[in-house]
Amino acid sequence: MLTKDELPECPVATTVQLIGSKWKLLIMRNLLDRPWRFNELKKSLEGISQKVLTDSLRSMEEDGIITRTVYAEVPPRVEYALSDVGESMRPILDAMKEWGLRYKETLE
Repeated sequence: MLTKDELPECPVATTVQLIGSKWKLLIMRNLLDRPWRFNELKKSLEGISQKVLTDSLRSMEEDGIITRTVYAEVPPRVEYALSDVGESMRPILDAMKEWGLRYKETLE
């Protein structure tokens, strides 16, 4: 996890740094509903490479936005879910969804 000194001074820039990539936002969109497994996420995010998904999940876990749970099963099962910090972004993502819907309506 980054320290305060490593984050931008501007709070908007901090948010963009943490969730500003296309893939991170779409991963979070999926995790709003329920925990997901890696392959489920990969299949649902058309065009994402395994490396980008892995890197995004690791980064989000390090930043405290998601949790990674490994179940002691054979074969091992790993699930990703929003952490409390990630859940606190729900209103931001809901607002983005609403804005996107309203914008699309202006184009019709």
